[in-house]
Amino acid sequence: MATTKSILKDFGSTYFTSNGNLKRNKVIEDLDAYTPMLMKALLSNQLIHDTYTENVLVDEKNIEVFKLNQFIEMFTYKEYWQDSYTRFENKIGLNAGNKFIDETADVVLDFPFKDTVLKAGMTKEDQKDTDEVFLNETIAKSEIDELLEPKIFKNATKYDKEHLDGESVDTFDGDNLIIKGNNLVALYSLKKRYAGKVKLIYLDPPYNTNSDSFAYNDKFNHASWLVFIINRLEIAKQLLSDDGMIFIHTDDGEQAYLKVVMDMVFGRNHYLNTVTVKTKSSSGASGGGEDKKLKKNTEFITIYQNDFAQINIQNKTVPLDLYIQERKSSGKSFAYKSVLVDSGELVKIGETLDGSGKPIELFEVKNFKIKSISEISKEEGIPETDVYVKYLNKIFTTENAQTSIRKRVKNAVSDKNEFVIARYAPISGRNKGKKIDVGFIGKTKRLVSFLSATAFEEEGVVYKTEKAGTLWDDISWASISKEGGEVTFENGEKPEKLLQRVIQSNSLSGDIVLDFFMGSATTQAVAMKMNRRFIGIEQMDYIKTVSVERLKKVIAGEQGGISKDVNWQGGGSFVYAELMEKNQGYLRDIQNAQNASALNDVVTPMLEGAADLDFRVDLDKVLQDAEYQEMPLDNKKKLLIKVLDKNQLYYSYSNIDDANVQELMSSNDIAFNKSFYAEDD
Repeated sequence: MATTKSILKDFGSTYFTSNGNLKRNKVIEDLDAYTPMLMKALLSNQLIHDTYTENVLVDEKNIEVFKLNQFIEMFTYKEYWQDSYTRFENKIGLNAGNKFIDETADVVLDFPFKDTVLKAGMTKEDQKDTDEVFLNETIAKSEIDELLEPKIFKNATKYDKEHLDGESVDTFDGDNLIIKGNNLVALYSLKKRYAGKVKLIYLDPPYNTNSDSFAYNDKFNHASWLVFIINRLEIAKQLLSDDGMIFIHTDDGEQAYLKVVMDMVFGRNHYLNTVTVKTKSSSGASGGGEDKKLKKNTEFITIYQNDFAQINIQNKTVPLDLYIQERKSSGKSFAYKSVLVDSGELVKIGETLDGSGKPIELFEVKNFKIKSISEISKEEGIPETDVYVKYLNKIFTTENAQTSIRKRVKNAVSDKNEFVIARYAPISGRNKGKKIDVGFIGKTKRLVSFLSATAFEEEGVVYKTEKAGTLWDDISWASISKEGGEVTFENGEKPEKLLQRVIQSNSLSGDIVLDFFMGSATTQAVAMKMNRRFIGIEQMDYIKTVSVERLKKVIAGEQGGISKDVNWQGGGSFVYAELMEKNQGYLRDIQNAQNASALNDVVTPMLEGAADLDFRVDLDKVLQDAEYQEMPLDNKKKLLIKVLDKNQLYYSYSNIDDANVQELMSSNDIAFNKSFYAEDD
């Protein structure tokens, strides 16, 4: 085997992946075709020639014969496979010690070798009408050769304000990118162009409930979900920049297990926080089973950060009257009860120095007047809530702040100076380098804090802002269906304000945001409105009718979601491209077959050589087997899916120059791929 590999290495990427794995199916295919260059190279080696050739006497002439089948057995381990199947599902798998793994107890589920790399729907509702196939299969690592090689793109189309209906393109210039295809395969196709360049990843994967698409095999439901996630996180980590962060949104069913997996992939030292997101009220009836369990009204976002990442803590808002009521109900008062109804006049009384030796100007406030909220309410005959609206910029409280500036002011002025203003330029913080006025009042010179610093008024309502910690209970989920223009995605959609907070937490204008469970394109829509670059991946067919359509409306200037907050006026662009299907199409057609006749229509071209099959299986013999013919439709479908070679879901870019591949592509397709993978050449 070592000798053979050394010969095959001379052919480079023809028979080896970029990771150095042998493309066994490709080798066997070319051996079957007696490809001249390959046969010449093999037979030129004395060891192979002596081992695998035999002289046969034919018509008194010695004919040298190459023992092809015996040579191929070296790649296939044929002794472990059978051509006839009662044992179909049990025998298509790995072996150890001349026994199949289902016949030995010395087997554990090892993540790198458990294949859940194919597909899964976005939400539990997808099972009603899905074109995806979720597989519980075990594939040996050595058998995964071409599966994760960069793939060919087709139908590349650019959308912008001048071309809302799309324009076919033959180049890629780093524009926003939307990919239709298996997300794991697509991620590996992005690796060389985007490795270490993605600033933020947000994922909203399937939640792995008993009713979602992962219920394909209940026995492996939990394990399959974990491996499905870990396979994707491993490549996601490679795409994330040194100062990048990843946010994963789940419910409570898998959140704890997800954290363990993320500890393993990203390192426990890179764990930042788990955010609890309130999704609905806990009052009222909502769904069955609530007499047995507490009602679910929260979800979770698990956050990990790379070494040089720094989270930008966001503010959350709540109506001030509600904020005050919540404090009262918990036995707490609201500190902002004073109103500076007359700000008086400033008289300079001296200067002092800050810690860096820069001057602090000191002013005494003369003839100022203060009233309480309740006093004004009674005097003007208006509710206290209206007082907060009318006098928002004058309402304040005092704090016993332990700051160096306060101490310097207190030491520099007299107790008789009741109200003092310090004017200086901070050397750090949000007002760094800008001159500001800060008030200190009373004998102890308590810091004067105005409500307007943490509140704002909008359409007659005052909203209180505070730092968003690990409880996000201020984002409304009530109007999600109205976001995205006329495009709706009723199940699994997240509010644009939620994504806005996530994206602002660790990205700036021009940074790349990645979401490879794209769904309705909320992440991409928000990223575009916030002037971030984005990549989205989705396999479901609704990518064209929902996801792309939503982004087209964003380009046109739709005003839902966060549009008004960010003054969105439209614009932007993105390129849509599809992974070029090979066996992927057969997977979909097999899964969608509703009866035996429809399944036969799929099998016929598979038999005629249009599909790439597992080289260890003789499909024709399988189909003729009496037990196969008596199988229920679902079992037949599962078996046929197993027979398909999973390395050949899509066409590999390494084959783009093959004439038979180019026959299936347009000239634009070929040029686009050459442009996209230019960095690979």
